[in-house]
Amino acid sequence: MKTREEALSYGLSFPDTYQEAPFHDRNWQLIRVKKSRKAFLWTYEKDGFINLNLKVDPQWRDLWRKTYTAVLPAYHQNKEHWNTVVLDGSIPDDVIKRMIAESYDLVTDSPTKRIYEAVKKIPKGKVATYADVAEMAGDRKMARAVGNALHKNSDPSTIPCHRVVNSKGELAGEYAFGGAWKQGQILQSEGVEIVGNKVNLEKYRFRKNT
Repeated sequence: MKTREEALSYGLSFPDTYQEAPFHDRNWQLIRVKKSRKAFLWTYEKDGFINLNLKVDPQWRDLWRKTYTAVLPAYHQNKEHWNTVVLDGSIPDDVIKRMIAESYDLVTDSPTKRIYEAVKKIPKGKVATYADVAEMAGDRKMARAVGNALHKNSDPSTIPCHRVVNSKGELAGEYAFGGAWKQGQILQSEGVEIVGNKVNLEKYRFRKNT
């Protein structure tokens, strides 16, 4: 990804977004969320390259900056919560898209964001069902969305999706990071007993009020 057009097109692929040039300066093109009007993607040309300003979780901010020389403290924005990404060709497209997606999630109340935050609350040695996670995320009816979000989990070391099982306590045969065998192995290493590819929910189930 090197062009403004590519970045703006990807930003507009997210739900309920629109493009704007708010400063009467065509060099600054933003993508905002319709309901809140919050911008999550700022684009502008500087020093011969297209730059993106993206909101970032502080726990990831310094990692991105250390990993890629083209990720810098944000130009003209809060440097604690925003990064500048220089589209000089040195950062893989999938990484840039991930950073844009994270910025979108941070300025919206997206179901995926709420699901990930709920999964983070499941402690080591416990499991929760998809419906449990959905309830913790604010809507018990979106259990299917939980499965979809966990399948796309880009950070399993921080978002422990291996601690999520189905309503019967069964492990996921298509666990995204190695199948049921791998999921069971990780759970056992955390002290959860696996019998017949299942977890005893009465013993290991985590409830948000417990």
